[in-house]
Amino acid sequence: MNEELTVCPATSKMLSKAQEEGISTAFDRAKAMKPCPFGSAGSCCKNCAMGPCRISTKGEQEGKGICGATVETIAARNFARMIAAGTAAHSDHGRDVSATFIAAANGEVPGYQIKDEEKLQEVARIYGLETKGKSKEIIAQEVGKKALSEFGQQEGELGFIKRAPEKRQKLWHEHGLVPRGIDREVVELMHRTTIGVDQDQKDILMAGSRTALADGWGGSMIATELQDIMFGTPIPLRSKVNLGVLKEDQVNIIVHGHEPLLSEMIVAVAQNQEMLDYAKQKGAEGINIAGICCTANEILMRHGIPIAGNFLQQELAIVTGAVEAMVVDVQCVMQSLVSVAACYHTKIITTSKKARIPGATHLEFSEHDPINTASKIIKEAIENYPNRMKTKINIPDEELDLVAGFSHETINYMLGGSFRKSYRPLNDAIIDGRIRGVVGVVGCNNPKVTHDQVHTTLVKELIANDVLVVQTGCAAIACAKAGLLVPEAKDLAGPGLREICETVGIPPVLHCGSCVDNSRLLIAVTEMVKEGGLGNDISDLPVAGCAPEWMSEKAIAIGQYFVASGAFVVFGVTFPVTGSEKLSHLLYEEFKEITGGSWAFEPDPIKQAELIIKHIDHKRELLGIKTRPPRVLYDMAMRRELKF
Repeated sequence: MNEELTVCPATSKMLSKAQEEGISTAFDRAKAMKPCPFGSAGSCCKNCAMGPCRISTKGEQEGKGICGATVETIAARNFARMIAAGTAAHSDHGRDVSATFIAAANGEVPGYQIKDEEKLQEVARIYGLETKGKSKEIIAQEVGKKALSEFGQQEGELGFIKRAPEKRQKLWHEHGLVPRGIDREVVELMHRTTIGVDQDQKDILMAGSRTALADGWGGSMIATELQDIMFGTPIPLRSKVNLGVLKEDQVNIIVHGHEPLLSEMIVAVAQNQEMLDYAKQKGAEGINIAGICCTANEILMRHGIPIAGNFLQQELAIVTGAVEAMVVDVQCVMQSLVSVAACYHTKIITTSKKARIPGATHLEFSEHDPINTASKIIKEAIENYPNRMKTKINIPDEELDLVAGFSHETINYMLGGSFRKSYRPLNDAIIDGRIRGVVGVVGCNNPKVTHDQVHTTLVKELIANDVLVVQTGCAAIACAKAGLLVPEAKDLAGPGLREICETVGIPPVLHCGSCVDNSRLLIAVTEMVKEGGLGNDISDLPVAGCAPEWMSEKAIAIGQYFVASGAFVVFGVTFPVTGSEKLSHLLYEEFKEITGGSWAFEPDPIKQAELIIKHIDHKRELLGIKTRPPRVLYDMAMRRELKF
């Protein structure tokens, strides 16, 4: 019945339940919506009150806006503004983490501490800070202040830029792409794209690239690194995924959003005996925490907390009738949650001073008193348990195992051990052809396409062709629900990749975190370059990125910082520059000559895989490793001839 909407059985069941109970979901609204063809193509400008101007590229004469703006100028401005918005979202996350990090270093917030001293030392070194003879608290204070200063600085360059390969840094300097300060780049890009300012598509997109780099090598990387230092760098662990993780006899609390500052405390406080006893007083057998979206990925990686679902499942989690509270902070939270919750007993609790929803309960999170906020939220949920409508409870059976927690440091360790941490085995596996290449499949869900289907089809095709897949965000959750994030999935991989998976004991698809953790992938490809044998820059590597079901402006920012870093990036569903042939050519072709990276747009997952594999094979050919060298059994005479 719902095959055209989703490939996820749990989602299909809850859609049927929602339809029976007369509840509107994002799937229904997407079906009824008729997207504007001008807006979808990027050829609608509403940046001033003379418009909106909708520019058609059909006909003999090229259309222009009232101010004379061409379609490529309009599309470039729209694309750049998406970069600015996406960068602002990730970077504001990083700013909040930095402020909390400083407070934790000062001992001002109970519950937060410095857990990863090794990474603290490494980040301090990158920032050029002296650490000898200093306590971890003093080092953390200095690291936090340095990180926080990068948001508002007006000149200079971001500290983490120095992590990129030397050749890449030189290219960025030559093209003026090195971000000076995170906020400065966002503000300048918004100014450039205001009516009557920058009207050259290339100039706009170069500024957009600099802003995107301020996200990937700035705000997002700061968020990831400081979160790891405070909460612990993830290591591989097993957990469960899909709506079946909800418990009929327990208080179910879903955390949803993107910032782990509060969710970390909710996980900790939910384990207190006082709270567990209170839950039993109200008739529950315990407290069950589960996650949606990137908050789910954060607490999964560090605590093994199960994932209820990805973006398009947030309403359907409530439709189970078994959720006492859905706790939300920022980003990817649907306003419709309140109207869906009104049909059940679920409380929607907003926690961010930046994000409120009419009709929701607001319990504002204070980073200076996180335990108290978490306690109030959990008590609200427990007290709501007796209000369940038992006739409306229907939890799908679907829950699958997954393995998550593959940080850069974990991959390094698994390949080389404690004393020989190295990407050498990975590089060697690529050089000898057992692994064809590495692809990051990331991003959101989009109801314009069948839920999860594009993600899973693409990833299955890639691993079958010996491509190692690394994932973040809702894409990782989609593939986890398809059983691709467990070692047993090696049976779906090609012979070379399967051999590596069996030897190392890893799945062919590696869960690397939330959407801000795409910065981990930047570090990983940089380490591959530094290890040697695969060129001198990220643009030389047989790697690519893809967001098959993207929907958020954050995805555009992520895609552009990978393109600016030298990677090939493919997007599915739709692409906001198709209304301009000139801008499309700039992104698809001309950027190859500028940054060594480029975009491509392809909705079909099999064709996406073909584009990616063709790109990987081309890079292998340029490196002289296109074919797998034959295995040779050396006799004694051949061994004597070896030179050491």
